[in-house]
Amino acid sequence: MPEPSSATASSSAPRSLAEALRARDDTALAALLHARPDLLSPVPGDVTQLATRAGTRASVVRALDRLDRFALQTAEALAVAPDPCPYGVLESLLAGTHTPLGGAAAPADAQTPTAPGTPAPAPPALTAPADNGTRAELPRALATLRDQALVWGDDDRLRLVRTARELLAPSAARPSPTGLGPTVAEATAGMSPTRVQEIVAAAGLPATHDPVSAVAALTGLFTDPARMAALLGAAPPEARQVLDRLVWGPPYGEVTPDPAPPVRWLRDRGLLLPASPRTVVLPREVALYLRGGLAHRAPEPLAPVVAAQREHRPQLVDANAAGQALAALATVEELVKSWEHAGPPVLRAGGLSVRDLKRTAATLDTDEPTAAFWVELAYAAGLLASDGETDERYAPTPAFDDWLELPPAERWSALAVAWLSATRTAGTVGEQDPKGRTLAALGPGLDRSGAPEVRRRVLELLAALPEGGSPDPEVLLDRLAWERPVRGTSELRSRLARFTLTEAEVLGVTGRGALSAPGRALLEHRDPAPLLAPLLPEPVDHVLLQADLTAVAPGPLRRPLGDVLAVLAEVESKGGATVYRFTPGSVRRALDAGRTASDLHAFLGEHSITPVPQPLTYLIDDVARRHGHLRVGAASSYVRCDDDGMLNEILADKRSAGLGLRRLAPTVLAAQADPTTLLDGLRAMGYAPAAESHTGDVLVARADARRTPARAKPVPVPEGPPVPDDTLLGAAVRAIRAGDHAATAVRKEPAGVGAAAGGSATAPAPGELPRTSPAETLATVQAAALTGSSVWIGYVNAEGAASQRVIAPVRVEGGFVTGYDHTADEVRTYALHRITGVAELEEEHL
Repeated sequence: MPEPSSATASSSAPRSLAEALRARDDTALAALLHARPDLLSPVPGDVTQLATRAGTRASVVRALDRLDRFALQTAEALAVAPDPCPYGVLESLLAGTHTPLGGAAAPADAQTPTAPGTPAPAPPALTAPADNGTRAELPRALATLRDQALVWGDDDRLRLVRTARELLAPSAARPSPTGLGPTVAEATAGMSPTRVQEIVAAAGLPATHDPVSAVAALTGLFTDPARMAALLGAAPPEARQVLDRLVWGPPYGEVTPDPAPPVRWLRDRGLLLPASPRTVVLPREVALYLRGGLAHRAPEPLAPVVAAQREHRPQLVDANAAGQALAALATVEELVKSWEHAGPPVLRAGGLSVRDLKRTAATLDTDEPTAAFWVELAYAAGLLASDGETDERYAPTPAFDDWLELPPAERWSALAVAWLSATRTAGTVGEQDPKGRTLAALGPGLDRSGAPEVRRRVLELLAALPEGGSPDPEVLLDRLAWERPVRGTSELRSRLARFTLTEAEVLGVTGRGALSAPGRALLEHRDPAPLLAPLLPEPVDHVLLQADLTAVAPGPLRRPLGDVLAVLAEVESKGGATVYRFTPGSVRRALDAGRTASDLHAFLGEHSITPVPQPLTYLIDDVARRHGHLRVGAASSYVRCDDDGMLNEILADKRSAGLGLRRLAPTVLAAQADPTTLLDGLRAMGYAPAAESHTGDVLVARADARRTPARAKPVPVPEGPPVPDDTLLGAAVRAIRAGDHAATAVRKEPAGVGAAAGGSATAPAPGELPRTSPAETLATVQAAALTGSSVWIGYVNAEGAASQRVIAPVRVEGGFVTGYDHTADEVRTYALHRITGVAELEEEHL
């Protein structure tokens, strides 16, 4: 790439950021507003306001935060360069060319110690360091900074925005990433003139008549390679070792009141300057000489290449991802259904308690971090929410029932879309917030605004690989760190990327580390369901009953069969085939739900492709024969049974002591426990009681009864202002151009301004609103309406906001003027009493 021109500045060169922005075309201005949307809140009135807002600290920090590593290194180099900085000097700071800051390049062996007393070697022939792409990439980085309005000016007078220079320039309180310290002039700012002259004399320079010229002489010495080579050639080897420790930063070092001779030698000659009574600093000019002119130890102009570390057949990747997707659907369904009857309570501060998270993890047969991910995913998809009751608990939402009715591929698509756009980050559960409070699943404080952008960027990097290719995760993380290197932001993005890789694999967006076909469709805003559906097995309507009281489902079960079997049996193992186990408790649960023994026999016979084993038939009949023989109701509670012998057996059992039972009648026992506790206690003793109503009828425990009121999905927390669309950008650019036209329009000098003027009008200062009397304002706009000309007005609206506008009055009546507003590009009506002043435009601006 050719080096940009370094011609001398011309009269057309911009003298401020506002002039540089004013010279941009509409496309470039729209690109700036798109890259920095915070500049649009609200829309600037003109280019001057835009430039002012672009230089505010908050906006500059946000812009620097979004730079890649080399663009940020370029800005950091400009922060330690002269202001303004020629392109050649900037290139030398980044590439180590023959012209470092203030002089010729440092010798290649500048850091090699020279024995004291030996003649200073002449500077050797200089060779540029091996080019790692810095020179070729510098124009791109500089263009990025210009596009972001962080740098302005021609190539021979590059200027970093003042706020950015203040943020990036090295200081004692805020070291620079370059590792450089202050300049000689900055380090000697508070030094006495006598001490400065002593340093000048010790460095072998002639005395000067004032401190300013002395500092200039020192600066000239430190930026002259030949004289620096001679000076360092006389330095003790230990002194060179001290410089070597400070050269790449940090440039500060502690010293004692009586420093060692090598340190004293350096300090006497100004190669180390005092920063405080016990601290010295390496001046920037000395460090740059020792570095060969480089501002950074390792410029990184090129992004790390994310290549495929392993390659798999795309069919294998899709099959693996489909298996994970199927498991994800089963896990989410099991999770939500486990909270149908008595979901976990909501903590007072919001969220799920640690105990309930552990219980959920045990239910799902997984670890707690993974359980937190499934809980947050179901919440993000709108399947779980708090019920809003006084005793607030989590429960399924009505949307869960609608979700269950969808085909499996569409159910997964709903989960994947919710995951990709969610800002809540399950990976932070268990960590502490800035106030030391532990973050809970479903609780506050889990939103990370950058999470959706990081997830999408990780998938984009995976999509750039050949199909079936999976990268080295560490290289991928290095790439993300290069794209956003600012400390804090980079660390957060790295953690979010690790979460993304894990979650994408568990959810089925990736398979074996490679992006799957449904995941690619998700990234491209296409419906992934048509690509996933052929990869999923068809639901089956049968099971295989076995003699060991188990049933094997050879695939995902159809909805009615799966729902009934989930009540009738316990899930023993999951995988490609699910194994269910029949137990007395599971059979009793089905009977409690209103099924009879004959119903269960008919159901199993209908859906089993193997004969119903005799042990299972005996189990169902035995539980059904005992089910409901005991009846529990509310007195506080009681037990009723026609068999008084069974009641005697219960009273004699030591395990019933905690229930507080006593006999009221031969067939009735009263209890101090509530009915639910009494039911659980009797079942734990091996009985099969049934609950009854006050009329004596059996109460049927229906499943799937608890639902929250309708709840909206959680809204993602955006990262900064939203990115504007093309319509808003176009309107904003037109408004800025029109406002700039109004602010820079050349007005005629008011009639009252002049040597003998007697009017009340005064010429406004640049940027100020015009001032005219009400009578003059009315006369001027009436005359403009008659002649069809445009005028420049100052206007204060009802909110007190002042603006300058160019209007072409059409009608003046009733205390209002109606005309075409060139600033707003539409016809508007203005109250005359709110017009602060009016001025006619020069002929060439009419």
